[in-house]
Amino acid sequence: MTLVMGVLNVTPDSFSDGGRWASTESAVRHALQLRDEGADLIDVGGESTRPGATRVAAEVEQDRVLPVIAELKRHGIRTSVDTLNAQTAERAVAAGADIINDVSGGLADPAMAAVVARAGVPYIAMHWRAHAGTMDTLSTYDDVVATVVAELTERVTALQAAGVRRDQIILDPGLGFSKDAEQNWRVFARLDAFAPLGLPVMVGASRKRFLAGVLPADAAVLERDLPTAVLSVLAAQAGAWAVRVHDVAGTRTALNVLARVDSARIGS
Repeated sequence: MTLVMGVLNVTPDSFSDGGRWASTESAVRHALQLRDEGADLIDVGGESTRPGATRVAAEVEQDRVLPVIAELKRHGIRTSVDTLNAQTAERAVAAGADIINDVSGGLADPAMAAVVARAGVPYIAMHWRAHAGTMDTLSTYDDVVATVVAELTERVTALQAAGVRRDQIILDPGLGFSKDAEQNWRVFARLDAFAPLGLPVMVGASRKRFLAGVLPADAAVLERDLPTAVLSVLAAQAGAWAVRVHDVAGTRTALNVLARVDSARIGS
Protein backbone atom coordinates (compact mmCIF):
# COMPACT_ATOMS: atom_id res chain seq x y z
CA MET A 1 0.00 0.00 0.00
CA THR A 2 1.27 3.45 -0.89
CA LEU A 3 2.42 5.43 2.14
CA VAL A 4 1.50 9.06 2.78
CA MET A 5 4.44 11.27 3.73
CA GLY A 6 3.33 14.54 5.30
CA VAL A 7 5.41 17.62 4.52
CA LEU A 8 6.65 19.63 7.51
CA ASN A 9 8.61 22.71 6.44
CA VAL A 10 10.38 24.17 9.48
CA THR A 11 11.47 27.16 7.40
CA PRO A 12 10.50 30.82 6.97
CA ASP A 13 10.54 30.69 3.16
CA SER A 14 8.76 27.61 1.84
CA PHE A 15 6.79 28.48 -1.29
CA SER A 16 3.41 27.40 0.09
CA ASP A 17 3.54 27.49 3.90
CA GLY A 18 6.74 29.30 4.83
CA GLY A 19 6.87 30.42 8.44
CA ARG A 20 3.71 28.71 9.62
CA TRP A 21 5.59 25.94 11.41
CA ALA A 22 8.91 27.71 12.04
CA SER A 23 8.96 27.16 15.81
CA THR A 24 9.48 23.73 17.35
CA GLU A 25 6.15 23.93 19.19
CA SER A 26 4.10 24.83 16.11
CA ALA A 27 5.94 22.28 13.99
CA VAL A 28 5.24 19.47 16.45
CA ARG A 29 1.57 20.48 16.70
CA HIS A 30 1.26 20.40 12.93
CA ALA A 31 3.01 17.04 12.71
CA LEU A 32 0.59 15.57 15.25
CA GLN A 33 -2.28 16.91 13.16
CA LEU A 34 -0.82 15.35 10.01
CA ARG A 35 -0.49 12.04 11.84
CA ASP A 36 -4.11 12.22 12.94
CA GLU A 37 -5.13 12.98 9.36
CA GLY A 38 -3.45 9.80 8.17
CA ALA A 39 0.24 10.48 7.53
CA ASP A 40 2.40 7.37 7.79
CA LEU A 41 5.54 9.45 8.29
CA ILE A 42 6.54 13.10 8.49
CA ASP A 43 9.20 14.66 6.26
CA VAL A 44 10.97 17.37 8.27
CA GLY A 45 12.90 19.99 6.31
CA GLY A 46 14.86 23.01 7.49
CA GLU A 47 15.99 24.41 4.14
CA SER A 48 13.70 25.42 1.30
CA THR A 49 14.44 23.91 -2.11
CA ARG A 50 11.85 25.97 -3.97
CA PRO A 51 13.08 27.55 -7.23
CA GLY A 52 15.36 30.48 -6.44
CA ALA A 53 15.79 29.65 -2.76
CA THR A 54 19.09 30.52 -1.11
CA ARG A 55 21.14 28.04 0.92
CA VAL A 56 21.19 28.19 4.71
CA ALA A 57 24.05 27.27 7.01
CA ALA A 58 24.06 23.68 8.27
CA GLU A 59 23.93 24.93 11.85
CA VAL A 60 20.76 26.91 11.14
CA GLU A 61 19.16 23.93 9.41
CA GLN A 62 20.01 21.68 12.33
CA ASP A 63 18.69 24.14 14.89
CA ARG A 64 15.39 24.02 13.02
CA VAL A 65 14.96 20.30 12.46
CA LEU A 66 16.74 18.37 15.22
CA PRO A 67 14.49 19.42 18.14
CA VAL A 68 11.41 18.65 16.03
CA ILE A 69 12.65 15.21 15.03
CA ALA A 70 13.57 14.37 18.62
CA GLU A 71 10.16 15.43 19.89
CA LEU A 72 8.31 13.51 17.17
CA LYS A 73 10.37 10.44 18.05
CA ARG A 74 9.11 10.82 21.60
CA HIS A 75 5.55 10.76 20.23
CA GLY A 76 6.29 7.57 18.29
CA ILE A 77 6.05 9.28 14.90
CA ARG A 78 8.25 8.04 12.05
CA THR A 79 10.19 10.84 10.37
CA SER A 80 12.41 11.49 7.41
CA VAL A 81 14.86 14.38 7.31
CA ASP A 82 14.75 16.43 4.12
CA THR A 83 18.32 17.62 3.72
CA LEU A 84 21.19 18.03 1.26
CA ASN A 85 23.73 18.17 4.08
CA ALA A 86 25.52 15.03 5.27
CA GLN A 87 26.17 16.36 8.76
CA THR A 88 22.52 17.31 9.16
CA ALA A 89 21.49 13.86 7.96
CA GLU A 90 23.82 12.14 10.42
CA ARG A 91 22.70 14.24 13.36
CA ALA A 92 19.04 13.81 12.40
CA VAL A 93 19.35 10.03 12.42
CA ALA A 94 21.00 10.27 15.84
CA ALA A 95 18.02 12.39 16.97
CA GLY A 96 15.57 9.74 15.77
CA ALA A 97 14.96 10.21 12.03
CA ASP A 98 14.08 6.94 10.30
CA ILE A 99 14.82 7.98 6.70
CA ILE A 100 17.17 10.40 4.91
CA ASN A 101 15.46 12.27 2.06
CA ASP A 102 18.11 13.96 -0.10
CA VAL A 103 16.81 15.91 -3.10
CA SER A 104 20.29 15.86 -4.62
CA GLY A 105 20.72 12.09 -4.51
CA GLY A 106 24.10 12.57 -2.90
CA LEU A 107 25.44 15.07 -5.44
CA ALA A 108 25.27 18.17 -3.24
CA ASP A 109 27.47 16.79 -0.46
CA PRO A 110 30.15 14.18 -1.28
CA ALA A 111 30.04 12.97 2.33
CA MET A 112 26.37 11.95 2.13
CA ALA A 113 26.88 8.44 0.77
CA ALA A 114 29.24 7.52 3.61
CA VAL A 115 26.77 8.83 6.18
CA VAL A 116 23.95 6.80 4.62
CA ALA A 117 26.12 3.69 4.50
CA ARG A 118 27.03 4.03 8.20
CA ALA A 119 23.48 4.86 9.29
CA GLY A 120 21.95 1.93 7.42
CA VAL A 121 18.57 3.71 7.13
CA PRO A 122 16.45 4.03 3.99
CA TYR A 123 17.69 6.77 1.67
CA ILE A 124 15.55 8.65 -0.84
CA ALA A 125 17.69 9.70 -3.80
CA MET A 126 16.02 12.27 -6.05
CA HIS A 127 16.85 13.18 -9.63
CA TRP A 128 18.74 16.47 -9.35
CA ARG A 129 20.98 18.60 -11.53
CA ALA A 130 21.67 21.79 -9.57
CA HIS A 131 20.77 23.86 -6.55
CA ALA A 132 17.54 25.88 -6.46
CA GLY A 133 19.16 29.06 -7.74
CA THR A 134 20.12 27.58 -11.10
CA MET A 135 18.10 24.39 -11.54
CA ASP A 136 15.56 25.97 -13.91
CA THR A 137 18.34 26.61 -16.45
CA LEU A 138 19.11 22.90 -16.73
CA SER A 139 15.89 21.54 -18.18
CA THR A 140 17.19 20.52 -21.62
CA TYR A 141 16.67 16.84 -22.49
CA ASP A 142 16.52 14.84 -25.69
CA ASP A 143 14.20 12.37 -23.95
CA VAL A 144 13.34 13.49 -20.42
CA VAL A 145 12.07 10.12 -19.21
CA ALA A 146 15.00 8.10 -20.54
CA THR A 147 17.48 10.68 -19.23
CA VAL A 148 15.99 10.83 -15.73
CA VAL A 149 16.04 7.02 -15.54
CA ALA A 150 19.64 6.95 -16.78
CA GLU A 151 20.83 9.65 -14.37
CA LEU A 152 19.14 7.99 -11.41
CA THR A 153 20.70 4.68 -12.45
CA GLU A 154 24.10 6.41 -12.32
CA ARG A 155 23.33 7.65 -8.82
CA VAL A 156 22.37 4.16 -7.65
CA THR A 157 25.62 2.78 -9.02
CA ALA A 158 27.66 5.50 -7.33
CA LEU A 159 25.85 5.09 -4.02
CA GLN A 160 26.41 1.35 -4.00
CA ALA A 161 30.07 1.85 -4.85
CA ALA A 162 30.31 4.11 -1.78
CA GLY A 163 28.91 1.38 0.48
CA VAL A 164 25.17 2.08 0.44
CA ARG A 165 23.17 -1.14 0.27
CA ARG A 166 20.84 -1.38 -2.67
CA ASP A 167 17.94 -2.24 -0.38
CA GLN A 168 18.36 1.12 1.38
CA ILE A 169 17.68 3.13 -1.78
CA ILE A 170 14.35 4.69 -2.73
CA LEU A 171 14.09 6.73 -5.92
CA ASP A 172 12.35 10.05 -6.52
CA PRO A 173 12.00 11.23 -10.15
CA GLY A 174 12.34 14.85 -9.04
CA LEU A 175 9.15 16.47 -10.26
CA GLY A 176 9.64 20.24 -10.32
CA PHE A 177 13.44 20.06 -10.32
CA SER A 178 15.27 21.01 -13.55
CA LYS A 179 12.15 20.20 -15.54
CA ASP A 180 9.58 22.43 -17.23
CA ALA A 181 5.85 21.82 -16.90
CA GLU A 182 5.50 19.49 -19.87
CA GLN A 183 8.55 17.49 -18.82
CA ASN A 184 7.06 17.00 -15.36
CA TRP A 185 3.87 15.63 -16.88
CA ARG A 186 5.86 13.29 -19.13
CA VAL A 187 7.91 11.92 -16.24
CA PHE A 188 4.82 11.39 -14.10
CA ALA A 189 2.98 9.70 -16.96
CA ARG A 190 5.86 7.22 -17.31
CA LEU A 191 6.42 6.13 -13.72
CA ASP A 192 6.43 2.62 -15.15
CA ALA A 193 9.80 3.43 -16.74
CA PHE A 194 11.41 3.24 -13.31
CA ALA A 195 10.15 -0.30 -12.63
CA PRO A 196 13.13 -2.05 -14.32
CA LEU A 197 15.43 -0.52 -11.69
CA GLY A 198 13.65 -2.69 -9.11
CA LEU A 199 13.61 -0.02 -6.41
CA PRO A 200 10.78 1.71 -4.53
CA VAL A 201 9.68 5.06 -5.94
CA MET A 202 8.47 8.10 -4.03
CA VAL A 203 6.46 10.76 -5.85
CA GLY A 204 6.56 14.39 -4.73
CA ALA A 205 4.12 16.38 -6.84
CA SER A 206 2.42 18.30 -4.05
CA ARG A 207 1.61 21.93 -4.91
CA LYS A 208 4.31 22.02 -7.60
CA ARG A 209 4.19 24.76 -10.23
CA PHE A 210 3.29 22.45 -13.11
CA LEU A 211 -0.09 21.76 -11.46
CA ALA A 212 -1.06 25.39 -12.07
CA GLY A 213 -1.66 24.42 -15.69
CA VAL A 214 -4.85 22.52 -14.81
CA LEU A 215 -6.28 25.36 -12.70
CA PRO A 216 -7.65 28.84 -13.42
CA ALA A 217 -4.93 31.42 -13.98
CA ASP A 218 -5.67 33.19 -10.69
CA ALA A 219 -5.78 30.02 -8.56
CA ALA A 220 -3.95 30.15 -5.24
CA VAL A 221 -1.20 27.66 -4.40
CA LEU A 222 -3.46 25.82 -1.95
CA GLU A 223 -5.87 25.07 -4.80
CA ARG A 224 -3.24 22.67 -6.13
CA ASP A 225 -4.17 20.22 -3.37
CA LEU A 226 -7.01 18.69 -5.38
CA PRO A 227 -4.86 17.89 -8.43
CA THR A 228 -2.20 16.65 -6.01
CA ALA A 229 -4.69 14.16 -4.55
CA VAL A 230 -5.61 12.98 -8.04
CA LEU A 231 -1.95 12.44 -8.87
CA SER A 232 -1.52 10.60 -5.57
CA VAL A 233 -4.15 8.09 -6.65
CA LEU A 234 -2.52 7.69 -10.06
CA ALA A 235 0.89 7.26 -8.41
CA ALA A 236 -0.54 4.59 -6.12
CA GLN A 237 -2.01 2.78 -9.12
CA ALA A 238 1.44 2.91 -10.72
CA GLY A 239 2.90 1.21 -7.63
CA ALA A 240 4.53 4.16 -5.85
CA TRP A 241 6.04 3.36 -2.46
CA ALA A 242 4.95 6.75 -1.09
CA VAL A 243 3.56 10.14 -2.02
CA ARG A 244 4.91 13.28 -0.35
CA VAL A 245 2.09 15.78 0.24
CA HIS A 246 1.15 18.90 2.15
CA ASP A 247 -2.59 18.11 2.32
CA VAL A 248 -2.53 14.77 4.08
CA ALA A 249 -6.27 14.63 4.76
CA GLY A 250 -7.24 15.07 1.12
CA THR A 251 -4.72 12.56 -0.15
CA ARG A 252 -5.62 10.00 2.53
CA THR A 253 -9.29 10.28 1.57
CA ALA A 254 -8.46 9.86 -2.11
CA LEU A 255 -6.33 6.79 -1.39
CA ASN A 256 -9.07 5.35 0.82
CA VAL A 257 -11.46 5.61 -2.12
CA LEU A 258 -8.95 3.80 -4.32
CA ALA A 259 -8.56 1.08 -1.70
CA ARG A 260 -12.33 0.55 -1.53
CA VAL A 261 -12.60 0.32 -5.29
CA ASP A 262 -9.71 -2.14 -5.46
CA SER A 263 -11.27 -4.21 -2.68
CA ALA A 264 -14.63 -4.29 -4.43
CA ARG A 265 -12.95 -5.29 -7.69
CA ILE A 266 -11.17 -8.20 -6.01
CA GLY A 267 -14.37 -9.30 -4.28
CA SER A 268 -16.53 -9.24 -7.40
